[in-house]
Amino acid sequence: MSESIFVDGGGLVRISAEEISQRVAELGAEIRRDYAGKDLHLICVLNGAFIFMADLVRAIDLPLTMDFLAVSSYGEGTSSSGEVRLVKDLTHSLNGRHVLLVEDIVDTGLTMRYLLNYLEGHGPESVKVVSLLSKPSRRQVEVPVHYLGFEIEDAYIYGYGLDVAHRYRNLPFITSQKT
Repeated sequence: MSESIFVDGGGLVRISAEEISQRVAELGAEIRRDYAGKDLHLICVLNGAFIFMADLVRAIDLPLTMDFLAVSSYGEGTSSSGEVRLVKDLTHSLNGRHVLLVEDIVDTGLTMRYLLNYLEGHGPESVKVVSLLSKPSRRQVEVPVHYLGFEIEDAYIYGYGLDVAHRYRNLPFITSQKT
């Protein structure tokens, strides 16, 4: 069960630091099992997934490499505009590699569809998705999420890397406010 801690205007903690830590360890074990003996390359979607990625790579006991990219679909708002643009590109080749895309949250699916199409165009052996959170009720396009931390209802989520106007990423838990 999540802790009942109130933060900034009454946001109730939805997923505790302990729950996140346990689930990240489980995801790391699944990924380690599935990618044993493969050339694993993780790509973090900045900025929201960076804390999740840092914890996840420490939970995967395999040799691996990492890269980072950034896209924008929210701007300064709290809902996706539906228009995705690349803000920071990759620095390493994906040719022939097993890519694991690390995302903070899959919401409408529009950003994920854009990213998967973009990555497939770079010649990887495979591309799979690991996401800390998923909001299936908001999905506009279906996209695969191969490894999932938590499925959540439709609420604006922040903490553990996710922000509200560039703040609160440093919270060790995830909290929400109703949309």
